[in-house]
Amino acid sequence: MTTRGPLREDAIKYWPRHERPRERLLKYGPESLSDAELLAIFLRTGVSGRSAVDLARALLQRFQGLRGLFAADYRELRAVKGLGDAKIATLLATIELSKRYLREHLQQRGAIRNPDDVYQLLAHSLRDLDREVFTVLFLNSKNEILAIEELFRGTINVSAVHLREVIKRALHHGAAALICAHNHPSGNPEPSPQDRLLTRELKEACRLMEIALLDHLIVGHNRYWSFAEHGEL
Repeated sequence: MTTRGPLREDAIKYWPRHERPRERLLKYGPESLSDAELLAIFLRTGVSGRSAVDLARALLQRFQGLRGLFAADYRELRAVKGLGDAKIATLLATIELSKRYLREHLQQRGAIRNPDDVYQLLAHSLRDLDREVFTVLFLNSKNEILAIEELFRGTINVSAVHLREVIKRALHHGAAALICAHNHPSGNPEPSPQDRLLTRELKEACRLMEIALLDHLIVGHNRYWSFAEHGEL
């Protein structure tokens, strides 16, 4: 009697049909699956000795859940045993589509009313990054979103954020106002002296072009700092 090798034994295609994630999804709906089972459908296959579900569980454990996984980049994913370029490309494409869907959904809510609207719109894409990212919302005269653009990455300060480029993009979109936001990888959204200097200089650059700088948000872990809310704009 021959014994099955580890890959044959653990591969999902050898599981009973009623236990396979894809078949269960089609029969009972996606809400019936766990995070690991949904992720396994994107991974499609596992590695020797580990099913796609096992690999998905390992990913979620390594990145401490979906939120951490959705913040991972190519380099971080490439370090995971069993993830080749094909699986990584599928994951990154799926993550990006989910971010775009969320952003599109939130944009359709209408005018920006307060700092919390901005936070809800951008938190998903900013709060868990390991580097600073500077994003700008371009608004019309009714505070409705014309466009959202990520303009700069790296240490965010006056020398790194090219004010001329921000104004150029605002004029390109015909924006009457803008709101800028960036993240603090430390998780603490309290503004630094450089953040305050950047905000003052950006406000002045906008004023010269008759564009209103409505707010500058700093995004941390599950909270934010609003310059407008604190009376610093």
